[in-house]
Amino acid sequence: MSIDNIRNIALLGQSGAGKTTLSEQLLFHTGTINTLGELNRGTTVSDFDPEERELQKSIDTSWLNFTHHQHKVNLLDTPGTADFIGRAISVLPAVESCALVVDATEGVGNVAEKLFKTAGERKKCRMVIINKIDSDAEHLAALLDELQTTFGPTLLPINLPTADGDDVIDCYFEPQYDRTPAFGTVESAHDALIDQVVELDEELMELYLEQGSELKPEQLHDPFEKALRKQHLVPVCFVSARTGAGVDALLNVLAELMPTPLEGNPPLFMNYDEPVTLSYAPESHAIGHVFKVVIDPFMGRLALVRVHQGQLKPDSVLYIGEERKPFKPGHLFRLQGKDRVEINQADPGDLVAIAKVDELTFDAVIHDSHDEDHFHLKSLTMPPPMFSMAIKASRRGDEQKLWETLDKITAEDPSLSVSHKVSLNETLLTGIGEFHLKTAINKMQNQYKLVVETSTPSIDYRETITAAADGHYRHKKQTGGAGQFGEVQLSIKPLPRGEGFRFVDKVVGGAIPGQFIPAVEKGVRQIMDEGAIAGFPMQDLEVTVTDGKHHSVDSKEIAFVAAGRKAFLEAVSKAKPVVLEPIVDLVVTVPADAMGDLSGDMASHRGVITDTQVGNSGRTTVHCKSPLSEISDYSQRLKSITKGEGHFTMALSHFEPVPVPQQKNLCQGYRAKEIA
Repeated sequence: MSIDNIRNIALLGQSGAGKTTLSEQLLFHTGTINTLGELNRGTTVSDFDPEERELQKSIDTSWLNFTHHQHKVNLLDTPGTADFIGRAISVLPAVESCALVVDATEGVGNVAEKLFKTAGERKKCRMVIINKIDSDAEHLAALLDELQTTFGPTLLPINLPTADGDDVIDCYFEPQYDRTPAFGTVESAHDALIDQVVELDEELMELYLEQGSELKPEQLHDPFEKALRKQHLVPVCFVSARTGAGVDALLNVLAELMPTPLEGNPPLFMNYDEPVTLSYAPESHAIGHVFKVVIDPFMGRLALVRVHQGQLKPDSVLYIGEERKPFKPGHLFRLQGKDRVEINQADPGDLVAIAKVDELTFDAVIHDSHDEDHFHLKSLTMPPPMFSMAIKASRRGDEQKLWETLDKITAEDPSLSVSHKVSLNETLLTGIGEFHLKTAINKMQNQYKLVVETSTPSIDYRETITAAADGHYRHKKQTGGAGQFGEVQLSIKPLPRGEGFRFVDKVVGGAIPGQFIPAVEKGVRQIMDEGAIAGFPMQDLEVTVTDGKHHSVDSKEIAFVAAGRKAFLEAVSKAKPVVLEPIVDLVVTVPADAMGDLSGDMASHRGVITDTQVGNSGRTTVHCKSPLSEISDYSQRLKSITKGEGHFTMALSHFEPVPVPQQKNLCQGYRAKEIA
């Protein structure tokens, strides 16, 4: 299909806003499916995973597609639970547009707000879909005001709901001036839209002033797309995904007004560190980006690719990044939820799935010419994983299977990570939240038939120093043959929080030969990784190697690794080291009458309330800062406080020193391990 007839759109929004039900209506209204699926029966096209059906909520992104007025729409239905926000963000490079679905009865929600702002940061064209107009029509005007307060005055309705919530009234294509909406007027909504669009086009502004409000949609198309690209306009539509009210009008907006790949902002491709402009001509070199990986236990790896330039065919000879080894896709597919349809080619601007190429990973760039070996997309800012749990295979002999399974589930979810804690010989699975990890464990056991044991989530403590200090160590070892000798003098000083680690070589006169400086750094980094006082990674300090000695025969790499370690440990012991704990920003939404209990609970767990916002629906949003160690059971505490009516999101804020008694407990009995 021509690139001029393709639309790529991600549905974003809070869990429960109705994205999956709305997707079902879009498929139904375009004749893509014959019967509407239902969440409570597990029959929707999007939520086909067994766990999604059991939970009756999306936990991963589904790719759907339909055709409306000869326009093909690729729709990515994303999860809206806080724990799976990374899975929603990770697919943004595949689309030009993002549609935020808002529940009219609940308001925006913290996850929705984060996703909407992230889409803006990635230069996506955005729109808002207010759902459930049949449930709360009388509060829709207040909700629109709230949205404009939160996201800005560029949010303007392109249609308005009727008072009974059974229909919507067009305010743009063919304004229905003779109908009365639930709030506002068609004329004022239409004028506001036109004013906003023509502001960016001087010629059209002059014509508008001459013609009044007689401008036609075809005259406004290009300026409308420019307003979307410049984030000067965010159109708002009203629907009821339950009844289907407003869905046909929404389809017209998606197909006629949301941008094609040529009209949207260009993808953020880089060649090394230089921005790259791509060509959408079919005869250009083929370039695609893997925006999602799915691993089916029976069918193997499936890579979902956005084609940015050229065409992909089953026999195309392709390369992955800088790899020199080529591969051929063999088979190309279009997805409809879990169903696959084989296709002959994928054109520029379209999405495609490639099966059984194990080397394809999330964020990989594929191409058919070595001219693009170093092309990559600007990195996504993913929410930092904060919850960890130790994991091991229950059955002896399943250790290899454990690592293979962990590799598969982390390949599918870029917000999951696996690490090995050397000091405790512990394998850690880390994710955004407790539910995130629980879902991953369930998948390992149910889909991959691997029984695992888990222990209480570990807190990602860190270590640092608070003063400058010097360290010195001479490593000398004689074993009868060739000996070991290395001597290191270094100094350390703290850096501002968040600065990381710097290693500086100021050795002069060849006191330590240049080939041994990396060995000194290796020894220092070993302690940085393992921890010096409590077994946690170190951060925010600078190490400067100032002097040392070597022996022409006995000096070896291992000697300077050992000397670097010991000199660094000595310096740390004198630099007033502390253990840092992660502090998180909590955004908690509760019924207004639960505020007193919430405040007391937060104070009793070392938390601080920083801001309170009273909403229009009797709910209060509370911003807090709390040590992560104090909220491992917060879901249960909040459920008890609010009788199940509260919810929260969190994100890493910063690290702070733990209280002295807690530091003593964490450091008790720890000793950095020796090396041979």
